[in-house]
Amino acid sequence: MAKKKSKNQEDKKDPIKDTDDETPINDKKAPVEEKKSEKKDPKIIDDSKKDQKDVEEITDTETLAKKSVKKIVSSKSEIKLFNRWSFENLEVNDPSLLKYINLQPIIIPHSGGKHEHKRFWKTERVSIVERFINKMLAPGLIGRRIKGRNSSTNSGKKQKALKIVENSFSIIEKTSQKNPIQVLVDAVINSAPREETTRISLGGISYATAVDISPQRRVDLGIKLLVQAAVGSTYNNLKTIDECVASELLLAAQKSQNSKAVRRRDEIERIAISAR
Repeated sequence: MAKKKSKNQEDKKDPIKDTDDETPINDKKAPVEEKKSEKKDPKIIDDSKKDQKDVEEITDTETLAKKSVKKIVSSKSEIKLFNRWSFENLEVNDPSLLKYINLQPIIIPHSGGKHEHKRFWKTERVSIVERFINKMLAPGLIGRRIKGRNSSTNSGKKQKALKIVENSFSIIEKTSQKNPIQVLVDAVINSAPREETTRISLGGISYATAVDISPQRRVDLGIKLLVQAAVGSTYNNLKTIDECVASELLLAAQKSQNSKAVRRRDEIERIAISAR
């Protein structure tokens, strides 16, 4: 009887074993399904990676474009007058003269007269420094003749005028600790008159009337008065022309009454006020 019981117990245990054997089979099938589902997910991940790569490529192209722009700007900012003075952070305090004072970066202010045969190219194509230098070469500008010297002795000598301006700019930098290009711009603005007189004749009678000055002519007159005052002060003077140009530009930039150009501007405006 004991043996039969043991057999019966074994028979009873067998289905339990079968169930135990089946359970791991089911456990093995489940991860297979999970693997299949995992195989589908990488496709979605790959698409997202492609999108990320495209975005990265776009950002790379944008950064390269920005770098190229920065290089262009840096190359322009490296252009300095005589390789010494930069054209950055320059201000034109008079808004009416903003379009007529050319501050384009240039190393040597010499354009070779390319603007000569076209109207108003001197404002669009020629730097204000070069216009100041060219005005020094004009014959008969000073109107003085002392010991055989007059303004025509400097006419056509562009290299000499360039050296004079460079030396005067270095003196301005040492004395005032300012950018000499900014000093020149301020001097032109302060010495440019706003009003002048013109003569009108009617029936044999001529009289003077006050007239407003255009911005183009204001810049021309400002440069003319500065050159006349600076070069004219070298006669009967122990100072060199470099020192005279530097002192005149500094005084005119400060709008001082010791400047001959500023005094001449005030005189022109005073006459115009009386002729209104």
